[in-house]
Amino acid sequence: MSRPIAIDLFAGAGGMSLGFEEAGFDIAAAVEIDPVHAGIHAYNFPLCTTIPFSVLGLSGQTIRDAAKLHGKPIDLVFGGAPCQGFSMIGQRSLDDPRNALVREFVRLIAELSPTYFVFENVKGLTLGKHRSFLGELLEAFEQVGYQVQDPWRILNACDFGAPQYRERLFLMGARKGHPLPDYPNPRTASPKTPNLLLPKAPNCAEALADLPKVERFPLLARRDWVHTDDWGQPSEYAATMRRIKHQDWGCGYRRNFDRKLLSSSMRTNHTMISQRRFTETEPGKVEPISRFFKLAPHGLSNTLRAGTDSARGAFTSPRPIHYAVPRCVTVREMARLHGFPDWFRFHATKWHGARQIGNAVPPPLARAIGEQILAVLEAQPTMPERILDLGDEQLLVLDMKHAAKYWGVPVPIAGRNKKSGAKKRKQTEIEALRIQ
Repeated sequence: MSRPIAIDLFAGAGGMSLGFEEAGFDIAAAVEIDPVHAGIHAYNFPLCTTIPFSVLGLSGQTIRDAAKLHGKPIDLVFGGAPCQGFSMIGQRSLDDPRNALVREFVRLIAELSPTYFVFENVKGLTLGKHRSFLGELLEAFEQVGYQVQDPWRILNACDFGAPQYRERLFLMGARKGHPLPDYPNPRTASPKTPNLLLPKAPNCAEALADLPKVERFPLLARRDWVHTDDWGQPSEYAATMRRIKHQDWGCGYRRNFDRKLLSSSMRTNHTMISQRRFTETEPGKVEPISRFFKLAPHGLSNTLRAGTDSARGAFTSPRPIHYAVPRCVTVREMARLHGFPDWFRFHATKWHGARQIGNAVPPPLARAIGEQILAVLEAQPTMPERILDLGDEQLLVLDMKHAAKYWGVPVPIAGRNKKSGAKKRKQTEIEALRIQ
């Protein structure tokens, strides 16, 4: 039996792609303007057609042609379009040029005509002056023939098995004439959302304690991977991230991967002064100088964020401090806190890797949503028998210039300036709109 077909707009590294694949969808195409992120998506999803362009002006037919979907129905389109959501005097917010990407999402829903869509965005879109923008967006979906589940919901990743407090707005829509999906019910409880009837969300220690200690590997000061047998006893959650059992893959494609490979683990060299401050900071508190949050072993991670790209000074939001070692967590440790399995690779640099995770929807949360849509499609979820090889490893190390050359596209974002107070560069409207 064929699996339902989905398309990811604003794909990034592929947090939503992975969650929906594990729910039972085939991700036929992924659109991502940043060539570095597009490369990471292509590496991890070898069956998916990666389209390294902006959605601005991209036609639904072009997406169909690229993914060889001629005549095939599309069951789901999903994505998190960056938006500003500010109201302007005498003008609708949706007409604000800063919200062009949201309008393009609506346009592509109309052109691709999926049975269902999922729109993800920040919680702030539901607050204050942004509420008028949200109302306009719901009207726009109505005008192109879609109804949206009302009331809409804000979902928290820790309610769905991720060890991180992360709230996001999700709109779930159906083409008129089709039943609306229900929002998923919480599957785990946390200090933020107590529920005695549910198992507890995994905590930071359960997420990270089995990982090899990066301090033991001098090579990790220069690169992001080593081979090692030095893995600890995993918690139930960590075992799932390591994909130890067959059922840990859900209904996703299994990947061939090296179980001895510790990837995305380049260390950060902190000064002795910083290490002393990190040590003196209580778990669950913010270090007062750096403003870094220190993880508590029996608590949840704070919300992992992406920061800005090079156009705004190449600022990466601070990674939290490890609960047991006086350093910031590695990209792999961030991935564990986000619900990305260990086979999933990120860019070799800490800067790109951390941004790819911070921008992503946690896969366990996306999977829960995907399962709800699968239920109203009345599709029987099945695990594919095919085992996939991951992509070309050069995709993990390309800088912006070489990634653009690989895809045959112009460099869409100015190169990273590592110096503080990065020089401002003139941007085109498309480049500016891409920034969330």
